[in-house]
Amino acid sequence: MLVTTKQMLTKAHKGGFAVPSANFIDYDTAKTYVSLAERINKPLILSFAEAHQEYLALKEAAYIAHYLANEANVDVALHLDHGTQPDVVMEAIRLGFTSVMIDASVESLDRNIQITQKIVSHAHKHGVPVEAEIGHVGAGENFESHLQHDSIYTDVNEAIRFAAETNVDFLAVSIGTAHGVYAGVPQLNFERLKELHSAIDIPLVLHGGSSTGDENLARCVANGIAKINIFTDFVTAGVNAINGHQFADYFAAKRAIQASIAEVLEHYYTVFGTADHE
Repeated sequence: MLVTTKQMLTKAHKGGFAVPSANFIDYDTAKTYVSLAERINKPLILSFAEAHQEYLALKEAAYIAHYLANEANVDVALHLDHGTQPDVVMEAIRLGFTSVMIDASVESLDRNIQITQKIVSHAHKHGVPVEAEIGHVGAGENFESHLQHDSIYTDVNEAIRFAAETNVDFLAVSIGTAHGVYAGVPQLNFERLKELHSAIDIPLVLHGGSSTGDENLARCVANGIAKINIFTDFVTAGVNAINGHQFADYFAAKRAIQASIAEVLEHYYTVFGTADHE
């Protein structure tokens, strides 16, 4: 069933677990995620990144997700990930995305607030919750257009002001993660996360979940993260499933990729604590 992320993340925020936000780039990846969520009877956020429009048009992404969600026997939300262009965010709302992210984190705080306020005002009129980012999550080796490599930690006082002035529904925070693959296991600032969780009473979001490490991610969930984005680990698993193997045909290779991706997602449901909740 197609739902908004609002009800999912409110429940996760109160229950002390996180919902995986799995980025899809085609029908096969989206179908793999939804099928796994149905098999283990857990909610899922299907995310489509603005940067992935070179692989799939925004309208195509909406059609795929709506079809799969409406056929599913579990709750599925459709989320626009890292919408940096307001016109793309507006179009996603028109196409029926059930939540959107406006990412103006590279702007000054005042400008970020101004841009986010406009998106929130429009989205809420259509019943669509909004995620925004304060601080900045940098990038390692990644498959998206995240070009700024340095992360900027989220300032607690700025986050309090941002949440109050924008009326945003969810806040993506920067505590040391990065998009893509790390050179080693990252060192996260859990004290900063604890401060943010205590100061802001809305669900917090973690970007750059891939390669962050199970222990780190579990600690993030325990300290207030309600949504964690995963993409690179799925792509890596798919490649690893076929590298060095001989397959009888295209379909056998495809099944191997899908099984490997599903295994990664099922693993993260356990790490995030989602598997322990109804």
